[in-house]
Amino acid sequence: MKYTKLNFMMSVLGIVIYVIDLIVDIWVSVRFFHEGQYVFGILTVSFMLFGTLVVQCFSYSWFKNDLKESGQESQHCFLLLHCLQGGVFTRYWFALKKGYHVAFKYTSKTDNFVEEQIDPHKEVIDRVTDLSMLRLFETYLEGCPQLALQLYILLEHGQENFTQYAAIMVSCCAISWSTVDYQVALRKSLPDKNLLNGPCPKLVYLFYKLFTLLSWMLSVVLLLFLNVKIALLLLLFLWFLGVLWAFKEQTEFCASRSMEFIYRIVVGFILVFTFFNIKGQNTKCPMSCYYIVRVLATLGILIVFWFYPLSIFNSDYFIPVSITIALTLLLGIIFLIVYYGTLHPNRSEETKLDEVDGKPVQRDCRMKYFLME
Repeated sequence: MKYTKLNFMMSVLGIVIYVIDLIVDIWVSVRFFHEGQYVFGILTVSFMLFGTLVVQCFSYSWFKNDLKESGQESQHCFLLLHCLQGGVFTRYWFALKKGYHVAFKYTSKTDNFVEEQIDPHKEVIDRVTDLSMLRLFETYLEGCPQLALQLYILLEHGQENFTQYAAIMVSCCAISWSTVDYQVALRKSLPDKNLLNGPCPKLVYLFYKLFTLLSWMLSVVLLLFLNVKIALLLLLFLWFLGVLWAFKEQTEFCASRSMEFIYRIVVGFILVFTFFNIKGQNTKCPMSCYYIVRVLATLGILIVFWFYPLSIFNSDYFIPVSITIALTLLLGIIFLIVYYGTLHPNRSEETKLDEVDGKPVQRDCRMKYFLME
């Protein structure tokens, strides 16, 4: 388990995408306020604040836990940095600083450390994994609602401008990157998990997540055109079911009870958009049920929309959007089957649709209770 030069470059690319995503979000919100579209501007800022506040809470909580485990006192400067929304940048600074030393300068001959000390490669990989999970949280708490909003505005007004397309493209890139980067980093951080090696499994996994998500995003946008209240009630109901499942599974991701409660709320929100394993157990049945419901809900929205008056929607977009929804959903399910059927890292060990992720690991790691699949 080594942190390589390629891993360091991927970490640099990660912060570049993070900064670009942040800049585009600010740019879009300023543009909305400048053009007098205050509702869209407020929604954009609200999504940004919600995502970053949750991320800062988890980041600071992990800092406190790590300092406590190492026998150090909690430092007030870390609290101040997180209050100023600088937690992620602080983590990137520590990860890149240590990562550069490990990837480019460190060798077993130059640094003599005893077995009791922390392996520098392991330390950097754990830091990068924490960052990957925080980015994953922010992606689904802020990026997905942002993407749905931009698609809604584009289809409602039919306006084609650079800002609109830039926001959509950056959101898609951020979602794609954070999803694959987290899966790769997580498997690298857990010694009892097989690595996601080679470009093929990563691309198939990416397309499975991206296509199923895009299909659902467009379906939600169509439902918003039909009736905003019904769409919000459906999303709220799905969120409630996700939270109930998290409480039923008795997740044990956080050290404190209050943070565990917030984690379960976040789990419910993420499950509105995509499926993931929340406790490290076999998920064959839950995953199958999840995507059966997803297919039925998507088809139901399309059927209802076909019988609804088209005056509420730009008819020039309806047929292409409907075809895109059906095609991306089909492709997403195909890539899902291919990934779990032939390319899953544990495929060589077992032939189940999903792996049993509940086996205890040999070292203390918060990620052993969380494995997105």
